[in-house]
Amino acid sequence: MKHIYKIIAVLAAISAVWVALLETSTVPRSYTWLLPIYLVVALGCYGLFMVGYGLMFFPTCPREAVLLQQDIAEAKEFLAKKGVDVGSE
Repeated sequence: MKHIYKIIAVLAAISAVWVALLETSTVPRSYTWLLPIYLVVALGCYGLFMVGYGLMFFPTCPREAVLLQQDIAEAKEFLAKKGVDVGSE
């Protein structure tokens, strides 16, 4: 529930800054209306960056790899008993 409050607080702060920019003439009005679009594009870029970073530094799990290989071997044995050709190596 606390995470929702953080999100609402960030959205309220962004909205307050946007309304303030609309009311003042610091930034031209034609540019101010595009700020929400820029925000969505920036969030999309951030999301793509985080996915790329996660893929580049994907953690290796040697213990889980061994368990997965054991599961694969068990599945091949089970399917071989049922008469399914699984392509032995």
